[in-house]
Amino acid sequence: MSRRSTVKNARKAKTEDTSGVGPRQPCPCGSGKRYKACHGGEGGAVDVAVARPFEGLALECELVALREFVPSGTATLPLTVGEREVTLATVLPMAAAALVRSDGVAFVGLQVQTRSSDVSRDIARAVRWVLDAEPGDVLPVVGPETDFDAKRDRLQDLVDAGTDVESVVHPDFTWWMPEGTEPTSEVTLSLERANAAILPTERIGHGAYWVDAGEKAHLRWVRPEPEEKLLAALARLSARGELSLGEGSRYAGSFRAHGLLVPVWDLDRESHAREWAEPVELLGTRIDAALASLADEPLTGEERRARDGLVGRQITIR
Repeated sequence: MSRRSTVKNARKAKTEDTSGVGPRQPCPCGSGKRYKACHGGEGGAVDVAVARPFEGLALECELVALREFVPSGTATLPLTVGEREVTLATVLPMAAAALVRSDGVAFVGLQVQTRSSDVSRDIARAVRWVLDAEPGDVLPVVGPETDFDAKRDRLQDLVDAGTDVESVVHPDFTWWMPEGTEPTSEVTLSLERANAAILPTERIGHGAYWVDAGEKAHLRWVRPEPEEKLLAALARLSARGELSLGEGSRYAGSFRAHGLLVPVWDLDRESHAREWAEPVELLGTRIDAALASLADEPLTGEERRARDGLVGRQITIR
């Protein structure tokens, strides 16, 4: 076999082994091309970052929130495989990827180091691992050795895609330990550090979280709509003066997380989180109406200018 053929075959094998994407499927880079005509071609990038790893799941917004900015939260996965209940968690002791507590409760961590370009696949590997793990077992990080399924499962392959979850936000990390047990010195140190870093947070709607950042509070709202369409709807409301949550609030901007846009509002921190629940619900109704109107009513000149202003208001939460 010629050296050229060997190199070509090696590239092909590497691409097939690391991508998990069929040659005729859409390229995960978001170009709209087939994978073989984009990053799957010879000489293309082998490991393509999946821009929207949780797409197609009803719990997508909650997953993004739990992974990106909720400090201490849990949610039960709607699994369709295995017999064990698995709980998603924002952070686990020593930032573990997964563990089984001494009482048999199984957790998979979300705010962890990842080893591939597809967060969904990494989480699926951790789920596969924890389904068969024993009490006291810990998976420090997801790696190739935890890829148990030859089909290279993604989270979408292991859960009921149409089932949403209501995450539980905790004031601290005491849920790390079963009741009546004493943590080791290493876990105690990790627990103290984690508790010290918590910003007071409450869930006030689907994908919507109130966060007390100190000088002011914020609403961070993970939205499932395509970014361009959502920005157009927000621009329509902004041009009408309807983008606010009411007195003591101000639209601050937005950031992107796992392929979704997360609008942010500054809030008066003197108001309790519960006081913002109704304004958030009403704003959600206005956003839905604005989204629906886009099909028949293109943006006006004023609304396009408002959209340009919103596009420029990108913020950083860290």
